[in-house]
Amino acid sequence: MVASFLIFFRESLEASMICSIMLAYLRQIGRRDRFKDVWFGVASAIAVAVVGGVVVFLTLRNYDGSSLQNKIEGTTYFVAAAVLTYMTFWMKKQSRNMKHELQAKMEAALSTGSLFAISFIAFLTVGREGLETVVFMIAIAFHTSPWLLSVGAAIGIIAGLTLSYIIYVLGRRINLKRFFDTMGALLMLFAAGLLANGVEAFQELGWLPFGHRALWNTASMLSEDSTFGDILHSFFGYADKPTTLQVLLYVAYLVLALVFFLKRPTRKSMITTSR
Repeated sequence: MVASFLIFFRESLEASMICSIMLAYLRQIGRRDRFKDVWFGVASAIAVAVVGGVVVFLTLRNYDGSSLQNKIEGTTYFVAAAVLTYMTFWMKKQSRNMKHELQAKMEAALSTGSLFAISFIAFLTVGREGLETVVFMIAIAFHTSPWLLSVGAAIGIIAGLTLSYIIYVLGRRINLKRFFDTMGALLMLFAAGLLANGVEAFQELGWLPFGHRALWNTASMLSEDSTFGDILHSFFGYADKPTTLQVLLYVAYLVLALVFFLKRPTRKSMITTSR
């Protein structure tokens, strides 16, 4: 539940902020008649993400417990960790200029006179968030009950939309840089857990025939199969008998990712960005 909450909170916040920027720009230039284009693109992106996610999940569900499911699941862990890492760093880099870039794209789209240009921009920008969500949810869906996933997702969406409303409609000033830095650090923990889970799956398949030695055993204190242990496993990659390779990869990734993510930009890069 914690993992699905964090994922949907972040993605719904980003998507709603993108929509707010687009609608605010259209209102600013007196083109409220194109609001419907934005909503059409948003609705299309959500529909594609939902249908695609359901189809993929139900298809994989047919192979639950099989070796093919383990192969797909292990691969998905690594893919989700890579996508999550890339998009977190990308958002940190692009967040300063996102508003101006979106407005420039919309200005170019309006100048073409195309009926679907604005819808296509909304579809692509919101669709990217939907695609990320589908990949992440597939990576944790097999180890969490559908009920907990749904509850976490619903609360995350409500929280994300509420915060977006507070920022853009009520005009409350919030330190978004600090907020996204905190969210990014939490997501790095999630990505490290995905990598550890991927290693576990591949070691069980025999695809990683090294580093199998268990460093400790905490099953008597907190079993991986317990409710709390399952939550920690899904979100942080907790294992009651972690292997050497799992621990090494987890620690190495987390240290490197957090060092580069939380590093302050140099004066030279800040000057370049401002230009």
